[in-house]
Amino acid sequence: MAATITEKILARAAGQEHVAPGDNIWIDVDILLTHDVCGPGTIGVFKREFGDDARVWDADKIAIIPDHYIYTADTKAHRNIDTLRDFARAQQLPYFYDPGTASYKGVCHVALPEAGHVRPGEVILGTDSHTCTHGALGAFATGIGNTDAGFVMGTGKLLVKVPKTLRFVLDGELPEGVVAKDIILRIIGDIGVDGATYCAMEFCGSAIDALSIEERMTICNMAIEAGGKNGIIAPDEKTLAYIKSRTDRPFTPVYGDADAAVEAEYRYDVSTFVPCVAEPHLPSRYVPAAEREAVKLDRAYIGSCTGGKLTDFIMAAQFLKGRKVTIDTFLVPATVEVAEGLITETIDGMSLVEIFAAAGCLDVAPPSCAACLGGPEDTFGHAHGSEVVISTTNRNFIGRMGSKQASIYLASPLTVAASAVAGHIADPRDLLSS
Repeated sequence: MAATITEKILARAAGQEHVAPGDNIWIDVDILLTHDVCGPGTIGVFKREFGDDARVWDADKIAIIPDHYIYTADTKAHRNIDTLRDFARAQQLPYFYDPGTASYKGVCHVALPEAGHVRPGEVILGTDSHTCTHGALGAFATGIGNTDAGFVMGTGKLLVKVPKTLRFVLDGELPEGVVAKDIILRIIGDIGVDGATYCAMEFCGSAIDALSIEERMTICNMAIEAGGKNGIIAPDEKTLAYIKSRTDRPFTPVYGDADAAVEAEYRYDVSTFVPCVAEPHLPSRYVPAAEREAVKLDRAYIGSCTGGKLTDFIMAAQFLKGRKVTIDTFLVPATVEVAEGLITETIDGMSLVEIFAAAGCLDVAPPSCAACLGGPEDTFGHAHGSEVVISTTNRNFIGRMGSKQASIYLASPLTVAASAVAGHIADPRDLLSS
């Protein structure tokens, strides 16, 4: 019987030959991810249900990556990390990436694949809604709550409902100035923030094939912004090369059937796409950037699991080289590896860091989630008052980056860079051609 890639991965995880949308099945989990916001709660559930002296089901399959509230004086944030540190020590967890040490990684959704924990065909559950990022590498990856995570921590299993699949077929060649963030914002704009509720969002087509792994991560990362259970892209040679460069652990890729039934199929010619923004206060408020050039800005922000990867900074640097920003422009690499790349990656003999400095951007912050989730008052990039911000992050809800009065426009790194130069929302194509 024909099945989608999501159905096949879940069937294998359940030890069944076939599963169908709506089935409730017990699955074996390959990786459980948590961080400093939800980790203490997950640990609390685990200890409550299994006992203070209980051992986790498999220490090698748990990754704890603190990332949200790292560089702050906030005592409660420090307490959370202490809780994780104590638990990791007691359980002898090999994959606790401790802030303040050489093992620190940065934002979990970029760090997890960097560290080789993401493999095609596997099941990845995380206590963060953007765990769906990892579907870009052909895995079933989704966010879960602390209660479910505490149960997984003790058993390695979870009861899930098999999602229906929405297939998005994207063909054609992306125009200059249009990138993955523009693709996913367009899709969310079309179907709405609830258009994929508890569905697998499967992305395919020649335009997806042409994207880099990090650009695919941008697309799957925001599946949750349409209500998706998971986002997923079938693995190809790019995927396999990336995985093999990160881990030597064995894995078996899974592929769906072309004739598998899906709930709905959406087809796009990406050659018609344009640079865009999502207006406050929903990711679905799509509008072409060129139609909002009257919007004056107070700050620009490049960072997060969505827009703080090395590819994102390269895009921004290519645009900013030889130009000057006119508003405060914050730079937050997602991970330590990305931060190192800002120094080692060059364009015409200049490192990315040198390009950003010459353009007048603020100093590069240490790798973390920083202001993407608001954070304590001393968080780098924390929005204040009624500032108008353009950002490469994934959510523009009220108060998301700090102030409840701030207005956040979501955009690609190119559009953010162009807008930082212009001082207002700008279509990067206008300056790319000048």
